[in-house]
This record gives sequence, C-alpha cells and structure tokens, in this order.
Amino acid sequence: MSPRLEPGDTAPDFTLPDADGKEVSLSAHRGRKVIVYFYPAALTPGCTKQACDFTDNLQLLAGQGYDVIGVSPDKPEKLAKFREKESLKVTLVGDPGKETMEAYGAFGEKKLYGKTVTGVIRSTVVVDEDGKVERALYNVKATGHVAKLIKDLGLAQE
Repeated sequence: MSPRLEPGDTAPDFTLPDADGKEVSLSAHRGRKVIVYFYPAALTPGCTKQACDFTDNLQLLAGQGYDVIGVSPDKPEKLAKFREKESLKVTLVGDPGKETMEAYGAFGEKKLYGKTVTGVIRSTVVVDEDGKVERALYNVKATGHVAKLIKDLGLAQE
C-alpha cells in the first residue's frame, strides 16, 4: 500500500488526460491552490454526488484561488460522458494505470461492505501555491464532503 501524504510533503506532480484527451499537469497550476480529489468511478451515485457538489461550489472555490481536479481510473471517453450527463464544470482526468493514485496514497486496501478489497480510496488532497500538501484527507464520504472541506478551509460563505 502506498504511503499517505502528510501536510508539508511535496505533492507528486502528474500529467494525465482530461475528458477531451488533453494533458493536465499539476505543475501547470503552480501559483494557485489545487484541490485534487480521487474517486472510484465516473457515473456512479456517490461519485456523481461528489462531482456535482464540487461543480456547485466551483465559483466559490475559484474565487478563493482554488482549482479543482478530479482523478479516477476512467478513460477520457467515460469522463466526457460523465461531464456531459451531469453538466460538470470541474476538470476530470483519467489515471487508468493508477500511478498517480498510488503516488498520492489513494489506491490500496480498503473496507467495502465489511470485506477488505483493493481499490480507489476516496481521498482529497489540498495543494498550496508552491506544490506542497496543505491537507490530505483519506476515506472521505462522497456526501457532505465538499461542504465540510469549504468549512475546514475557512471559505464558508456568511
């Protein structure tokens, strides 16, 4: 199992294809904060809820200097279908080889319905303007996570 990231660690750089097949790199976002979230699969109920929550709050996050990148093991074609079906505005990238997920500690053993399985660990890593990990949250819930994150980052609207 990959080690989990800790605040202060350098966030591993990555270059992955987005829903349109264009390459997206973490390093291209230097100078802005980036919320990188890892989810198991596009077009599933929990992942849809989470992606919609990020999309609904994207204006608030972007206004506070945050970019959002969702990472799953899906291929660009499936990400495009997911984006279109749910009108998503967040950047979705595919990591079919799971190298980026492993580098972030977001792939490995987890409990699913009482059984230990190997798969994507729903995780969120907040990266600062200099590419350092500000927060690393693992085994997050799909529902309510974005609201909690906004609150924890001190971005909640009055």
